[in-house]
Amino acid sequence: MIVSRTPFRVSFFGGGTDYPVWFEENGGAVLATTINKYCYITCRYLPPFFEHKYRVVYSKVETVDKIAEIQHPVVRAALEMKGIEEGLEIHHDGDLPARTGLGSSSAFTVGMLNALYALEGNMVPKKRLAEEAIHLERNILNESVGSQDQVLTALGGFKKIDFNTDHSISEMPVIVSSERRSELENHLLLFYTGISRFASKVAEKKIANIPKKKKELAVMRQMVDEGLKIITNGQCIADFGKLLHESWKLKRELSDGISTSLVDEIYEAALSEGALGGKLLGAGGGGFMLIFARPEDHPKIKNRLKDFLCIPFNFEAEGSQIIVFQPDRNLRHS
Repeated sequence: MIVSRTPFRVSFFGGGTDYPVWFEENGGAVLATTINKYCYITCRYLPPFFEHKYRVVYSKVETVDKIAEIQHPVVRAALEMKGIEEGLEIHHDGDLPARTGLGSSSAFTVGMLNALYALEGNMVPKKRLAEEAIHLERNILNESVGSQDQVLTALGGFKKIDFNTDHSISEMPVIVSSERRSELENHLLLFYTGISRFASKVAEKKIANIPKKKKELAVMRQMVDEGLKIITNGQCIADFGKLLHESWKLKRELSDGISTSLVDEIYEAALSEGALGGKLLGAGGGGFMLIFARPEDHPKIKNRLKDFLCIPFNFEAEGSQIIVFQPDRNLRHS
């Protein structure tokens, strides 16, 4: 049995510049971190006692005889891409709901690939996992996805990621003291709006608008460096929250599907109780709202938003890992 654990991510600045239609011409970058909430993929060779050859368990349970019959698009594509012939049983579990702006879809893809490689007895570089996840989602499944989620969930950590015009990717860890990192963590709140959505559907509108939003995206790219400077140069941490506020105002202008009346109400309520900034995570339309506020204002904000689940979290630095490696080779080729 193999179990992979892949973190979800929180993106601060630069989202939208990680789409090829932008970075192929202008280059892109994000400032983001992975958090200690995870996607787990359990994978094993299926014993030869069942009528079916593949069993896939997520929000549904699928039992089929052929890979082509698997409904879950990522599982089907991953098994086809890896040329899997043996019968498999695959389970998915997540700490947080899917389709909520935390890169959960790409965490699933990265974790799936990591588990399949481990099942074969292979450990591949994390950057390769990211590149193959991008290829699977963008080129095989033809989804409207950026590149940050796959890279961050594979590599892990608090990083600046650059997306170069030639499709190469550069990573730079954010080097700060543990006290400074804790200071940033202690200013953040994560609220679940209760709305899930397919990010690629929301992203399609945003991508279509990119040629008309070059000014906004250029500014959002600059904010990556501004945010990094605030964190690493010892500026007042409140400036980071204020920059988040400016970035969210710009992000809302990229497409009319990014925000909703409920999201706006949540954000305005948080601001009225002392929040300095924040943003809706992911492509938009729903999911998790990140709020930046002084720790002494957190109780007021939580009380005002008591109808919404507040999720405690911390940064993590490990990326996608194999946490259980117990291959049963006796079942292979059975």
